[in-house]
Amino acid sequence: MGAVSTPNELLKLDEQAEAEKLRGLPQPYVELFKRGDVSVELFAPRGKDTQTPHDQDELYIVSRGAGFFRCGGETVQFQAGDLLFAPAGIEHRFERFSADFRTWVIFFGPRA
Repeated sequence: MGAVSTPNELLKLDEQAEAEKLRGLPQPYVELFKRGDVSVELFAPRGKDTQTPHDQDELYIVSRGAGFFRCGGETVQFQAGDLLFAPAGIEHRFERFSADFRTWVIFFGPRA
């Protein structure tokens, strides 16, 4: 499945659509939109979040589940509906998250 890139395509924050987009993928994410320096992914780690620092700033919009988000030296508790930020180059990860955890990820800005 390729990412959408035209203004006429619509992405919905919808539980069934999210589950369908991730079904059967070997990795826990799928890119849904890309344009210039902005991309949008759906991310659902399985058991453990193994991501490493990224070269762009990131916004996470939690669509399902709850847990803890570690970014740099701080940890915050999150739940569905929360918005989280991770600056480029900073170690971050989701910890002790529920099995149904899913988040939309927006990468943006210049690459570090």
